[in-house]
Amino acid sequence: MARIPNRAAIFDMDGLLIDSEPLWHIAEVEIFGSLGVPLVRAETRLTKGMFVDEVTAYWFARYPWKGPSPDTVAQRIVDRVGELVLESGVVLPGAIEAVQSMAERGPVALASSTPHRLIEVVLGHIGLADAFEVICSAEDEAYGKPHPAVFLTAARALGASPERSFVFEDSPAGVVAAKAGRMICVAVPEASERDRPEIRIADFVLESLADLDVDELDRLLSADS
Repeated sequence: MARIPNRAAIFDMDGLLIDSEPLWHIAEVEIFGSLGVPLVRAETRLTKGMFVDEVTAYWFARYPWKGPSPDTVAQRIVDRVGELVLESGVVLPGAIEAVQSMAERGPVALASSTPHRLIEVVLGHIGLADAFEVICSAEDEAYGKPHPAVFLTAARALGASPERSFVFEDSPAGVVAAKAGRMICVAVPEASERDRPEIRIADFVLESLADLDVDELDRLLSADS
């Protein structure tokens, strides 16, 4: 299939390609709890989509702890999530097929709030290590999601305009980032978040990447052209 000019696809990773959100929750509750932060799993949703350094800074501001710095704690969380991914990380339905289908029609990138070293672990674990032409992490940006910086960097690296770039996201912060970047957003939220106002601004809302209709995306671009 011939690729469509000036068209790109940008995928988030955690919670979209791999069911890693529960693993982040486990790691955060475990490690913050050891520092005396009274964090429960429900509260980890407050920082969903943030870069890990922003997460540790967020909780340190509310429950200052003695001992390791927030940066050191962030590294510990990333290391623990990596261990959990290798132990029990599961690729989400339709993820592999969605990346492959979009790659047939244009260049694809990964743009995640996760640090590069964990991105490598996850993509290797789920068999997508060589699937993306560009890999971007919010650790290289001045601002994390909901700022659109990481998505704009990915689109620029792929040589595509934001308006003709599809962003695939699961988190409310990621959807806001995509729309702030003037991109077409395909949201695949958790069932409990489908009615959040941030999710409603997405151009498409799917229950699963297995429901993706690539032809429908192409028709949207054709209509805009």
